[in-house]
Amino acid sequence: MSELQEAKKRSKKRYGGLRHKRFKGSRELEVGMQGILITCNMNERKCTSEAYSLLNEYADELFGPEDLADTEESPSEEEEDDVEAALKKEVTQIKSSTHQRRFMALDSGANNVVFIHTHNIDPEKLVHHILQDLRETKKKKSRVIMRMLPVCGTCRAFPDDMEKFMSSFLEPWFKSPQQASYQISFKSRNNSHSNRDDVIKALAGLVGKMNPKNKVDLTNPELTIIVEIIKTVCCVSVVRDYMLFRKYNLQEVTKGSPNQEQGQQEVVKCETNVTAQQNLTESGRSQGGSDGEKRGSAEATAVAHDNGSKEVEQE
Repeated sequence: MSELQEAKKRSKKRYGGLRHKRFKGSRELEVGMQGILITCNMNERKCTSEAYSLLNEYADELFGPEDLADTEESPSEEEEDDVEAALKKEVTQIKSSTHQRRFMALDSGANNVVFIHTHNIDPEKLVHHILQDLRETKKKKSRVIMRMLPVCGTCRAFPDDMEKFMSSFLEPWFKSPQQASYQISFKSRNNSHSNRDDVIKALAGLVGKMNPKNKVDLTNPELTIIVEIIKTVCCVSVVRDYMLFRKYNLQEVTKGSPNQEQGQQEVVKCETNVTAQQNLTESGRSQGGSDGEKRGSAEATAVAHDNGSKEVEQE
């Protein structure tokens, strides 16, 4: 039995250890990053492909095309002879090329959620531009992407860390003399120690301390504080037009606002009512005209009959 147990232990170390090492160094969402959280419908690979295409298209419009040219000098003959120097140079080139890419997909830590790390790009400005264009053109440019949320700051998802981070992060929008109406959008994934009501209450109290004129508006707020917690990372952003862009949903923003749809329906109803009234009026006129003709012919016949009778009497 001891030999069998030792064999099982060796097999676990051989296969389980390799699997653990494979995922231990995988790139994932971490504190201090900026980027874009993208939710999808059961197809993360397709979602990542669509995200790259969409983000690059609009990033080229806002910031110009990405420069991927290698600006480093070619190695000299002496450096090529030195194997160690060549290896070091290759490592530095790989690292530099990795950091220079403006978009990079990372493991978000949650199912059906993709995190795109951004470099030297304002994620809030880019996402707002995308949603504004989709709303105006009504062109559907994605099939599996649901919501696209900018992440302008990240911190550890613990009460003390969040309070310390938010006290400085929210100042540009809410600290006096700045003031705005706002709401808080909260979502937690794979996290059991962050209570929704406690986080919202703490944030509302913090915003109120910055300026008492900041008011909560759940119908049409000027700003929306988005808080997305995944495992132990808290992703935060402050966005505009959250309700106008249908909670930053790419599938819904191309359909138009409910008020516009209701207005179009009312216009159609009015047009149908007017058309029906016109038809009734025309039919009434046609019936009135035929009745008048009948009356006119009858009166003419009566007059002719009377004249004829009078002439007979005179004779």
